[in-house]
Amino acid sequence: MYWQEDKECMKRDELEQLQLERLQSTLYRVGTHVPFYRKKFNEMALDYESFASLEDIQQLPFTVKQDLRDSYPYGLFAVPLREVVRLHSSSGTTGQATVVGYTKNDIKNWSDLVARVLCGAGLTADDVIQIAFGYGLFTGGFGLHYGAERLGASVIPISAGNTKRQIQIMQDFKTTALVCTPSYALNIADVLFDMGVNPAGLSLKFGLFGAEPWSEAMRQEINQKLGIRATDNYGLSEVMGPGVAGECSECNGLHISEDHFLVEILDPDTLEPVKEGEVGELVITTLTKEAFPMIRYRTRDLTRFMPGDCPCGRTGKRMHRILGRTDDMLIIKGVNVFPTQIESVLFNIDGTKPHYRIIVERENHQDRATVMVEVQESLFSDRMSQQRELIDTIRKQLSSELGIGVAVKLVEEKTLERFEGKGKRVIDKRKL
Repeated sequence: MYWQEDKECMKRDELEQLQLERLQSTLYRVGTHVPFYRKKFNEMALDYESFASLEDIQQLPFTVKQDLRDSYPYGLFAVPLREVVRLHSSSGTTGQATVVGYTKNDIKNWSDLVARVLCGAGLTADDVIQIAFGYGLFTGGFGLHYGAERLGASVIPISAGNTKRQIQIMQDFKTTALVCTPSYALNIADVLFDMGVNPAGLSLKFGLFGAEPWSEAMRQEINQKLGIRATDNYGLSEVMGPGVAGECSECNGLHISEDHFLVEILDPDTLEPVKEGEVGELVITTLTKEAFPMIRYRTRDLTRFMPGDCPCGRTGKRMHRILGRTDDMLIIKGVNVFPTQIESVLFNIDGTKPHYRIIVERENHQDRATVMVEVQESLFSDRMSQQRELIDTIRKQLSSELGIGVAVKLVEEKTLERFEGKGKRVIDKRKL
């Protein structure tokens, strides 16, 4: 097991004292080494060294995604690049990537926190964990991999895709825990059925799922079809990756690693704290990150704190699974997609009009996105080969920009509905 009882069951006053000390240290780090924050603090005439209470955090400025893009690639790093041992990246609304970094100690803490999540879900060193998240610049695959190794479990780094091979590996390697998106877990269940494989004949007992929204009904379907206990976990690359919070085997809210993250839930309009139990925007301040500390990062994710204590004995705050977003970001196949990314591609392709619609559906438990594009009227009187050529061009450029494949459908001019004011570019038909 990887049960850090001394850290996960701290008394509230002791935890808050630790948070305050780590907050003071983090503020000194960014105020001294990160020009972006030093400038912000000076403009606000902020004396962060005088902070004596966690409530003082409300005096601090927010950090938003655009700040990360504007500081690309290393402008927000708090250590020299020679101390950074790992770089990860995620895409943004305009295709401009955001870059995050980790020192050796950051990697150690990351591994510890993911191991906590795995342990809380019931896994031990005796488990065989199949990681079907993508590896690469995405933090999910490596984050869960590190945590599984820290737990002492056997790790199968199979990455995403090739479902029949995933199932073969499960059978041959006696996989006990599956790590992937919940929609991919259901896809695996369907392929199992098509192949005539009885899930009861597998060694699977656990599923740790994240990277996309999912419902309690979806959890029950996964549990029933695969014969496992599915738990949710939460993370984002800007503050670390997976390991920020995760469900224990009670499945009644995600335990937040409060000794490493100071979490607020604010009204997204007033930016004031919401009342106990109310839904608001999750805002996170890192308390131990060395390479890439974040001060009051606005995640745009909507959630609420869960009331009461958890029977598991962990004393930190719990949050509800993510309920939605405050912006127009979509999560498709575990990838963050913004309509503006699609728009920027279409506007640079000859023959298209500045009117488009994005339709997202879920077929066979897999996300499917179709982009409907208005094109010049003359194109429909030309040869079909020209239409196919344009579709192919759009698909390739969108795939390059978004990192996922989408379908493309050409429609005639003035076919798509026009709006006064803010147009509705996205129709999300998914039922989670």
